[in-house]
Amino acid sequence: MANSHKEPLSQIKELQWLQLKKQLVYLQLHSPFYKKLFKRDNIDINAILSYNDFSLLPVTTKEDLQEFNEDFICVPSEEIIDHVTTSGTLGKPVSLALNNADLDRLTNNELESFKLAGVKKEDVVQITTTLDRRFMAGLAYFLGLRKLGAGIVRTGSGLPQLQWDSIERFKPKYLVAVPSFLLKMVEYAEANSIDYKNSSVKAAICIGEPVRNIEFELNSLGKRLKELWDIEIYSTYASTEMATAFTECEIHKGNHAQPELIFAEILDQEGKHVVPGEIGELVITTLQMETMPLLRFATGDMLTYTEEPCECGRNTLRLSPVIGRRKQMIKLKGTSLYPQSIVEVLNGIKTVDSFVIEARRGELGLDSVTVKIPDTVALEEIKVLREQFKSRLQVSPEIELVSHGEIESLVYPGESRKPQVFRDFR
Repeated sequence: MANSHKEPLSQIKELQWLQLKKQLVYLQLHSPFYKKLFKRDNIDINAILSYNDFSLLPVTTKEDLQEFNEDFICVPSEEIIDHVTTSGTLGKPVSLALNNADLDRLTNNELESFKLAGVKKEDVVQITTTLDRRFMAGLAYFLGLRKLGAGIVRTGSGLPQLQWDSIERFKPKYLVAVPSFLLKMVEYAEANSIDYKNSSVKAAICIGEPVRNIEFELNSLGKRLKELWDIEIYSTYASTEMATAFTECEIHKGNHAQPELIFAEILDQEGKHVVPGEIGELVITTLQMETMPLLRFATGDMLTYTEEPCECGRNTLRLSPVIGRRKQMIKLKGTSLYPQSIVEVLNGIKTVDSFVIEARRGELGLDSVTVKIPDTVALEEIKVLREQFKSRLQVSPEIELVSHGEIESLVYPGESRKPQVFRDFR
C-alpha cells in the first residue's frame, strides 16, 4: 500500500477502513483480552460501520497491557519467533511477542521508513543501537535495511571510538542514532583530532529523542547538533507497542504515518478528537499484526498532527514530535509544563553537556523540580541558565551541581537501553 501514500486522503482512509474492519474481526476471533472486553461492554463489531462508530470503542491502556499481558496474545506459543520488551520508561516493562508475519510487517515498516529518509540500496548505514537486550528497534532497522539491500554496519550503542573507526573503515552515509549520543561522538572527535566534518556521514536518522518542535523546526538539541555537524537530520517517532515508525521525509514537516500498518487518533482529555494543530494524546490501532494486535491503545504521548498534503507528494497523516507524556505533566509554582520544556532550555546551554531532571511532590501536594547539572559548569553559565528558565518557562527549577559520573549513573540506570533524563518521584 506504500505506493498509495500519494493517493487522495479520502482514498487512503477508505483503504485503511478495510484494514480496521479486518483487525476487528481478527480480535473477535483470536484475542482473549478483546473477546472479554467486547462481551463485557456488549460490543457487536458488525455494528461498527463508520469511523464515528469506531471512535466510541473503549481505549486500551498501558495498565491493561501490564496487568493482562498474556491475554493479548492471539497465536499459539509455538508460532512465536521473537520476544521483546518495552523500555519501561513509565513503569514495569511490558513483554510483546512477534510471529513470522509480524516480523515481515516490521521489516516492511522499516523498509518504508528508510525510503522516506532517502536511503537507497547503494548506501551504507551504521546502526548505533543495540540489537540485543530484547530491543525491538535495533532488529527492525537491520531487517528493513536488509530488505532494502543497503550496506549495514552494526556497531551497537556507545563506544565513540568504535563508531569513528567504523566510519573510517566502512564509509557509511547514514547513522541511526540517539541525537544526544551524536553530540558525544562530536565531542570525542574534537578531543581526538578526528576530521568528522569531512567524513562519509551525510545524514542521521534520529531516534529516542525529539530533534524538532511542534512547528517542525529544529529544537535546541537539533540546532546544537546541526551547528556542530552540518549533516541532514531526520526525525522519527516509534514505540515497541505499536511496532511501527513514523518518519520524516526530505521536507522535514512532520513524521509520516504508514496507514496500512497503523491507525492513529489524537484525543483530548475527554476522549474527543482534536483538530489539526491542537495538542492531544496519540491513540493507535495496529493493523496487520497477528500476535499481539492493539485496539485504540493510549500511548500517553502528547503531540499534534496535520493532514495537509506534504510537499513530498504524500497525503498521509503526519505527527509532530512528542512534547511530553500525559502522566509527566508538572505543575510548578502555578505553571503547567512538560519535562521536555525543561530539556529544551538545558540543551540550549552549550556547557551543560549532561543533566537529569527530578520531580517530587511535597506534603502540600505541590510539585518541585530539581535539575542536576555537572559541577564543572561556571557560575556565569548557571546565571544564564536561570534567566533562560524564567524567560522561557516563567518559572525556574532548583539547580544542583553534581559530578558527571553521578549524572551518567542516573541517566543510564541498570540495564536501561535509552537515556532517562527525567526521573519522576511523585
